[in-house]
Amino acid sequence: MVHVLPEPEFRLVRTDRNRDKITREQQQGLLRRRIGVVGLSVGSSAALTCAMEGVGGAFRLADFDRLGLSNLNRLRAGVHDIGVEKSVLCARRMYELDPYLDIEIFRRGITEDTIEDFFGDGPDGQGLDLLIEECDTPWVKVAARERARERRIPVLMDTNDRGVLDVERFDLEPGRPLFHGRTGAVTAADVRDLDRDAALRLLLDIVDEDMLSTAMADALTRVGHTLSSWPQLASGVMLGAALVTDAARRILLGGPFPSGRHCLDLQDLVAAAPVPHGAGR
Repeated sequence: MVHVLPEPEFRLVRTDRNRDKITREQQQGLLRRRIGVVGLSVGSSAALTCAMEGVGGAFRLADFDRLGLSNLNRLRAGVHDIGVEKSVLCARRMYELDPYLDIEIFRRGITEDTIEDFFGDGPDGQGLDLLIEECDTPWVKVAARERARERRIPVLMDTNDRGVLDVERFDLEPGRPLFHGRTGAVTAADVRDLDRDAALRLLLDIVDEDMLSTAMADALTRVGHTLSSWPQLASGVMLGAALVTDAARRILLGGPFPSGRHCLDLQDLVAAAPVPHGAGR
């Protein structure tokens, strides 16, 4: 059994080292926000980083999948967690950081039967303030954005390749096309029953095939043949979690952060060639 401080004192001490990059007033405001996270492979790191930083005090986590051995190259988990539902595993890690969090888990993921509850108002009358979308299923990606746009909820997505972050400010632009217009006037009904090749084509349209790293572009040609799925590295996942959390904090605090696609490619930013002495000063 572990005894902790009462909620106000616990959070005051736990977030003390955030000051004054995040002021106490800002921290209190952030802890009153509810964040939805769809897809808890890449998304679990974003959810954990948000919880660690105190960006959000209530969360809704959605994923139908269970942890497998091949997830351990990028998820914070151990072999003893194999077989545990990803939503449950993520919630446990978050509660270990802050037992006063309000977390709802959607073990079946986002489906036609659960999507309204995921986006709907809770007992406190509050719905989602922000959505982090990190799933691979075309119907879920489109349907989630349709609901977010209807309810004027901003959406963040990290692509996990070349540090690409997508920001869709449906809270400010309720008429904004999904995916920055890259997929045309696509609807969830249009993508309900896509086969594997059509689904991959849609995902490539969303992420922009021309922006992919050389390694990722090459790997995608072998998915379903010599590769079980597209590769994802822990370093890319952790970078994405940082980008998503930083963007979420700035948006929820009301700072300027327009819609668009942002790229933080470490291979471009950190020179592979030797830097002349003194050039980095």
